[in-house]
Amino acid sequence: QAQFVESGGGLVQPGGSLRLSCVASGFTFSSNAMRWYRQAPGKEREWVASIGLTGSSTTYADSVKGRFTISRDNAKSTVYLQLDNLKRDDTALYFCNKATGGAWGQGTQVTVSS
Repeated sequence: QAQFVESGGGLVQPGGSLRLSCVASGFTFSSNAMRWYRQAPGKEREWVASIGLTGSSTTYADSVKGRFTISRDNAKSTVYLQLDNLKRDDTALYFCNKATGGAWGQGTQVTVSS
């Protein structure tokens, strides 16, 4: 069964940066497109970014386009999310998952506050 362990979150000031990591196991990572999602307090989980099998194809939600960058390392079964120019509205619990879906990990908390 697919499993995901997210890390790298923390408390950061507006305008700051973080790099999130997600280590995947239980499936063939290199054969799966991957996605990052986030869930803010009191809101539904929302899609943030996607990446194709080789990393050459990426898409982003309009709210993060130009500020977040998704990447992957198939040798490490890891997908990353670089968060730059963070805003208070980016405060959320961040998750990764296969594009085809699966069980959710614990997520990693990102809090943007001065």
